[in-house]
Amino acid sequence: MRFVDFGILFAYYLMEMSMKNKINARVLIVDDDLGVLQAAKLYLKQHIEFVEISDNPETVISGLKTDKYDVIFLDMNFTKNVTSGEEGFYFLKKIKTIDPSIEVILITAYGDVELAVKAIKEGAADFIIKPWQNEKLLATLSTAVNLNKAKNKIKTLQSQKEQLIENINKPFYNLLGNSESIKKVIKMIKKISKTDVNVLITGENGTGKELVFRAIHRESNRSNEPFISVDMGAVSDTLFESELFGHIKGAFTDAIKDRAGHFEVASGGTLFLDEIGNLPLPLQAKILRVLETREVKRLGSHKSTPIDIRLISATNIDIREMVKENKFREDLLYRINTIEIQIPPLRDRGQDIVLLAEIFLKQFCLKYKKPEKILSSETREKLLNYRWPGNVRELKHSTERAVIMSENDILCPDDFFVSSNTDFTNTNNLDLGITEKKIILKALKKHQNNISKTAIELGLSRSALYRRIEKYNLSLS
Repeated sequence: MRFVDFGILFAYYLMEMSMKNKINARVLIVDDDLGVLQAAKLYLKQHIEFVEISDNPETVISGLKTDKYDVIFLDMNFTKNVTSGEEGFYFLKKIKTIDPSIEVILITAYGDVELAVKAIKEGAADFIIKPWQNEKLLATLSTAVNLNKAKNKIKTLQSQKEQLIENINKPFYNLLGNSESIKKVIKMIKKISKTDVNVLITGENGTGKELVFRAIHRESNRSNEPFISVDMGAVSDTLFESELFGHIKGAFTDAIKDRAGHFEVASGGTLFLDEIGNLPLPLQAKILRVLETREVKRLGSHKSTPIDIRLISATNIDIREMVKENKFREDLLYRINTIEIQIPPLRDRGQDIVLLAEIFLKQFCLKYKKPEKILSSETREKLLNYRWPGNVRELKHSTERAVIMSENDILCPDDFFVSSNTDFTNTNNLDLGITEKKIILKALKKHQNNISKTAIELGLSRSALYRRIEKYNLSLS
């Protein structure tokens, strides 16, 4: 039976554990004493991923243009019999000029402590006194590494914040495209934003109506005031007045305290009523009254509250046809429709389809930490020939799926799984209603009539999908 030296095994175990727990940092030690350098390196290599030494600070300074370090240990004196510390100040300043993110820890003798404290005021992170204790050396280094990481994180977050603010403040942020139809929309936004006219935004689902609303608000004189978005299709008839106009305590069973409605909250700013075509006639009358009087009464209250809002509405329904069918009040249409902006469907925007797909590609590759991907020429052609019934929203969802599922850097046509499962290049049947009906039927069948899953697949809201099911008289049995 072979004898096992458990002491040696334990030593190997400790060595392996220390290797796993090494601090991920790049450290440089600069000192004219080779003994100091070797001793420091020998000890720190047990705890730090990367340790280098140098006895020539001039070489270090020239190398900083290409070499990157998190922490540098820097001796204060390099010339024999010189103890002024001026050399340390000189090289500290040089290092900080080249790369301010490097944390510098000064190495000093007992008599130089006063100078070291002064150097900290000049930008050094800390100092260590010769001869040092190894535990003190490591503790000082660990603190400097953590400080370096914290500063870099703050710098990154600040950079991200500045980029976000810059993007948000760009005129018409997210309204992207070079087509004449989208340029026309942007031109109209420029004309009306500084006014307080009521705006009606029309267009199919997924075309970006809310982006237009946000762009108008951002460019308006109310940009620093609230902007409130309300999906009228999601507000039930029973809660309509409470949600829009507010209520007082005791107005109904669950009214346990006073609550302001969306009109009050948006006062001074902009109110966006999405899917306004879904409003039943009785509720339309109440909205009209508020717009005419410019005041609201909370449910259960007799007191009127003045409001000052800029109203923007949106719908994907032919609202004028609803007026003809007596399903929408003509006087309310006039109130909400001083200016109408029609958002073009994606299929009418030509090369914008490829432009948007490429932008979404970059966004999702970054989000999911994937290598950068590009579209093949065949894929571009395929995207251009598809009808995109779900518009920009569908394109965005399709691109996201392609980024997640594809393992290739070049996306092929088959990487884009669209809701219709039909040939992209088949444009013989250009009847949008027939095409949309077929797409919805296939998606419902695929998800066994599960409304939530089908809506996600089609890039629609549940309420929008229900409207289409009713429109095409589709059976869910």
